[in-house]
Amino acid sequence: MKKICSLLILLYALPSFACDICGAGSGGSYLGIMPSFRKKFIGVRYQYNSLRHHLGPGGSINYLTTTEAYNTVEVWGAVNLGSKFRVTAFVPYNFIKRTNQQENIKDQGIGDITVIGYYQLLNRTNDADVLRHSLWIGAGAKLPSGKYDPEDKNIQQASQNTFQLGTGSVDLSVHAMYDLSYRQTGLNLNIGYKMNTSNKYEYRYGNKFTSNALFYHRLNIAGKVSVAPNAGVMFESAGKDHKTRDIQSWETGGFALLGTAGLETSIGRINVGANFQTPLSQELGEGKLKGRDRVMMHVGLAF
Repeated sequence: MKKICSLLILLYALPSFACDICGAGSGGSYLGIMPSFRKKFIGVRYQYNSLRHHLGPGGSINYLTTTEAYNTVEVWGAVNLGSKFRVTAFVPYNFIKRTNQQENIKDQGIGDITVIGYYQLLNRTNDADVLRHSLWIGAGAKLPSGKYDPEDKNIQQASQNTFQLGTGSVDLSVHAMYDLSYRQTGLNLNIGYKMNTSNKYEYRYGNKFTSNALFYHRLNIAGKVSVAPNAGVMFESAGKDHKTRDIQSWETGGFALLGTAGLETSIGRINVGANFQTPLSQELGEGKLKGRDRVMMHVGLAF
């Protein structure tokens, strides 16, 4: 199966946290270059991202400024059903930490599980077998398996409801993934849109749009090792959260543009990779939030 790229999500980009660019509901938001496999794939990946909120004018730091860090260890896998269908699943375990001048709080637990199904709409290769392209479309659901604390948004005394292990809601998503390669060089394009519902406390995180483009070049070493450096850009935007059906949370939503660079290595059935993402431009939470650098590492087995 050709290598393809997918984005959840932001991925998560920043995994889908509270403003749905940064905070709760981690899992399935960013894949990088998908590993090649025949029938099944299972792996473990680690993601780190952080943000600062309670920022002053121009993003300045003051005594209220708070740093939140999110570490996620995630089991994920995929299985092909025939030649046209693929199902992927992500089970995250989150470690979250909030630090400011008054407090140092930690929490941990399972996050929101995500399941996505894909259908291969296009898969073509020219006669010379050097130009290939494929298109997958899909839809998924995020389940409310992670803990959601309704008191946290009151404790923070701010609009950002970010310090959560899960969103407490069932959220739906649609995806499209396109891969174009010439010989060993390729381009991955991804778009995704996540539609969030209200949880039982009437809080609804803003819907999120994500897209990315990754260029890669695959190097084969001794016919046994494949190394694929890659680089590109990622864009994500989110609407405003709603505290209730009719009341918006003002200091939420926004956009972020990130530069990405990574390396994927395959040795037989084993796939190892890492990815670094850094904000190039952002406007989050009406300027009261600032996303920081992110890191993802993974190892997997194809069979």
